[in-house]
Amino acid sequence: MKTTTTALTGMLAAAFLAMGAGPTLAQSPAFAGLSGSWSGAGSIKLSDGSSERLHCRATYRVDGSQTALQQTLRCASDSFKIELSSHSIGQGNHVSGSWHEETRGLTGTLEGTAAPGRLSVAVSSPAFSANLSLVTRGDKQSVLIVSEGEIRNVSISLARL
Repeated sequence: MKTTTTALTGMLAAAFLAMGAGPTLAQSPAFAGLSGSWSGAGSIKLSDGSSERLHCRATYRVDGSQTALQQTLRCASDSFKIELSSHSIGQGNHVSGSWHEETRGLTGTLEGTAAPGRLSVAVSSPAFSANLSLVTRGDKQSVLIVSEGEIRNVSISLARL
C-alpha cells in the first residue's frame, strides 16, 4: 500500500503542478487568469484494472507579472488524503516547478512545454516518474497522467469556483 500511495501522491503532484500551467501562451504571461479557487473530481486506475474516485480543491495565487504561481491542493478518496503545495515558473513555452506533499514528506520537480490551452510535462522524484497532458478551455481543466507500475493513470477535471 505504501508504494501505491507514494506513486499516487506523485501523480497527483504532477496534475497539481500542471494545472497551474495550463493556459500558458507564448505571447502572454504564463499563469494569466488562474488566480482563485477550483474544484472537481477524477479517478485513479490501478494496474489490476480497479479504479477509485477522487474529489479535489485547489487554490492558485499568481504574482503580479503572472509568471510565478503558488498553489495548494487537497484531494481525498475512500482510502487516502493528500495535501500538496507548489511553486511554478512559466517562461515562454517552458514551465518548471517544485512540489512538496505534506502528509508523506515527498518532494519532486516538473519540466515541460506549453502551448495555448495545452501542456505536456515529465514529472520526477527519486521514487516516481510520469507523463502528463493537460487541456484548458475557459474555466475548465482536464488532466491525464500516465505512469508505469501499480498506478496506471489519473484523470481529473476541475472547474473554477
